[in-house]
Amino acid sequence: MNITVDLKDRSYDVVVDEGARDHLADLLARRAPHAKCAVVVTSTSLEAQPWFDLSSGVDQFTVVVPEGESAKTIGSYERLLDSLAEHRLSRDDVVVGVGGGAITDLAGFAAATFLRGVALIQVPTSLVAQVDAAIGGKTGINIPAGKNLVGAFHQPLGVLCDTSVLSTLPERERKNGLGEVAKCWLLEGRTAADVAATPLTDLIELSVQLKATIVASDEREGNARVLLNYGHTLAHALEAVVLGENSDEMRHGEAVAVGLAFAARLARSLGRVDDDVVATHDAVLDGFGLHWRLGDHFDVDTLIDFMTHDKKARHDLSFVLDGPQGFELVRGVEPSVVRSTLDLFKGES
Repeated sequence: MNITVDLKDRSYDVVVDEGARDHLADLLARRAPHAKCAVVVTSTSLEAQPWFDLSSGVDQFTVVVPEGESAKTIGSYERLLDSLAEHRLSRDDVVVGVGGGAITDLAGFAAATFLRGVALIQVPTSLVAQVDAAIGGKTGINIPAGKNLVGAFHQPLGVLCDTSVLSTLPERERKNGLGEVAKCWLLEGRTAADVAATPLTDLIELSVQLKATIVASDEREGNARVLLNYGHTLAHALEAVVLGENSDEMRHGEAVAVGLAFAARLARSLGRVDDDVVATHDAVLDGFGLHWRLGDHFDVDTLIDFMTHDKKARHDLSFVLDGPQGFELVRGVEPSVVRSTLDLFKGES
């Protein structure tokens, strides 16, 4: 299935299909006809895979970066830029991100900034990258102050979501992606009833279609695109805490699941929704097999401090929340309400 992200002259397709990666040579020929070089950014675990048949005559070079969030550091970014320079990448050439969400974020940010912008193709190999990270042009890296605080918007020439690679994903990585799928499911107002009966490919297509529609209407997050951050204010705070301690403790989608459950409870604390909405969120997260409770070891004050540095914040606490008019960004939430809701949420563990 081809899903178009409609950005006028910068529009591109997201291909969701078994064997989608085989479209790379054709995509290069159509969208980057003058390219002489493609630099593939990937990880050690994927380096040896026979990913592409670049019979088009384009020279291919591979740059290996660390696995997971370790890829999204200033040091990794600097080394990648040095590699692009070493391979004499020009503005006619292409960066190809092959891997999970961290690698597509890093590859995209390097492409956005090297020579003030070179072409990018994303080939996401994890579920979280296929349903979220590789689509929409958000790129970036982490710094100690928080997740994704350094980045740029840089749309790809295309995204190739090869669903055949997902069959070998570890269960934890599958659930990592399902956290983002659950977000899309809830934003569309769906209940838990149909979760189990929906094939994985349909879940990917649903998530990609929702993101493509929203990005087409609001590319740079001035309005509707902020809704895609549902559950992410707490999620990014949790990830920031974990990055400084034990990076393997919590993956992005796992943090999003906790953030979604918390967002429903915060909306209830503010009188925006009732108990039924909270119960629906919990049932959907349970339906996807996601753990959504907040661990006792997270310090509430530390989480609140990180949440005030969230990208949506304007020197306040801001959350995407459900309510009578649907989902919207709510600014200026009182810290005391956030603190008491977090305390109660922790008590549910």
